[in-house]
Amino acid sequence: MASPDTRGAKETGPNPTDRGRPGTKRHVITDRNGTPLAIRLTGANRNDSMMVETMLDAVPPLKGPPGRPRRRPGKLHADKAYDHQRCRRECRERSVIPRIARRGVEDSKRLGRHRWVVERTLAWISRFRRLTRRYERRADIHQAFSTLACAIIACRRLERFC
Repeated sequence: MASPDTRGAKETGPNPTDRGRPGTKRHVITDRNGTPLAIRLTGANRNDSMMVETMLDAVPPLKGPPGRPRRRPGKLHADKAYDHQRCRRECRERSVIPRIARRGVEDSKRLGRHRWVVERTLAWISRFRRLTRRYERRADIHQAFSTLACAIIACRRLERFC
């Protein structure tokens, strides 16, 4: 039997809010309605700002008017954890307007108008019992279940609009 600290070791890390127990963090990009566009998993101790490039590149092409398909969203709303020049540079390189709250300058209340959409999507993902607690040791299987949950959420969102 594997020791508790080696289970799921690839995509887990000591959770700073849970007494150092191994944990996984979900990074999600949504549209303004809360439909998940991309999801990635990392260890709980990974800084959010390190995933900006990966998340922006993970967004699939969006169906739209004739011509070249749009690959990325027009704007990125993010909280103070992403307040780094590197994050702003990565957004600008991909023609995405960064709307990132600045530490010590902006109040979090203004960002709350946009942030609750992502929090709601994370709550929808947590409603899938298989994802509430991580049972899989392999990171690729847990990523697959997370992607499947996002696909189900997107399908339900599309049914509402049709």
